[in-house]
Amino acid sequence: MQALIEVILPVFLVLGFGYVAVWRGLFSDAGVDGLMKFTQNFAIPCLLFRAVSTLDLGQSFEWRMLLSFYTGALAGFGIGLLGARLLFKRSWEDSVAIGFVGLFSNSLLLGLPITERAYGADALQANYAIIAMHSPFCYGVGLTAMEIARNRGGGIRRTAAAIGRAMFRNALVIGIMLGLAVNLSGLILPGPVTEALDLMVRAALPAALFGLGGVLFRYRPEGDLRTIAFAVTLSLVVHPTVVWLMGKGLAVETGQFRSAVVTAAMAPGVNAYIFANMYGAARRVAASSVLIGTALSILTAWLWLAVLP
Repeated sequence: MQALIEVILPVFLVLGFGYVAVWRGLFSDAGVDGLMKFTQNFAIPCLLFRAVSTLDLGQSFEWRMLLSFYTGALAGFGIGLLGARLLFKRSWEDSVAIGFVGLFSNSLLLGLPITERAYGADALQANYAIIAMHSPFCYGVGLTAMEIARNRGGGIRRTAAAIGRAMFRNALVIGIMLGLAVNLSGLILPGPVTEALDLMVRAALPAALFGLGGVLFRYRPEGDLRTIAFAVTLSLVVHPTVVWLMGKGLAVETGQFRSAVVTAAMAPGVNAYIFANMYGAARRVAASSVLIGTALSILTAWLWLAVLP
């Protein structure tokens, strides 16, 4: 209970403030859109740039941890895609979008603050290593599968172009790539630049959590409840369970093991809805999974924290 109160509840209270503010008309939809644009296109890319530029790449990018995490992510995607197609008789496009819900955990807006509050700021190195690959990996898998589904195996050149456009126009990916460039080059940034970046970084997570609460107010669960329950289970149960089993089997170091499991146990990120909306596929399932998964993760995150070493 202490972990719930001290670690998880403050994060979800900030998110709840955003939800209530929009619900009661105290914060407009346009304000939410502006806040999310600021956080996703500017503040969070600055956070990722700053974190990746200072990572100890040799220590943080530990293959056992990354293999455990991304095996879990791929398991969620594969089971989601096949389950949606075979169990719920969805189209291939819908099935890919539902699989993406099981693939894309909310590593930034929930995984980072919960890990930090549970284990301290020093525990975030492993989180940043996961996040550095997260958007490129997940969008690479999702876009490739969706373009194959739409073209039924044809149009390789078009598929590659679509993947490239989505990847290299994504502000998060750009922030990560610039951070890696600075890290690998050994470039020392001027003091005023780092101070300005740190100001942006301090605003990133609180503003993003508040904005996410406002975004979630728009997502009303309407129908497809069995499919939504299936997708949420992939995100909150299947992904972290596979990561747990893989991490134990590969003897992942305790701190990295915690970061991998906590990140995997987070609800689907808003990107799951953005991906579905981009292709007009399973939008209701994706949106409702984000909302319901985020609410349920208050309990499931507490349970995972309780069983972690």
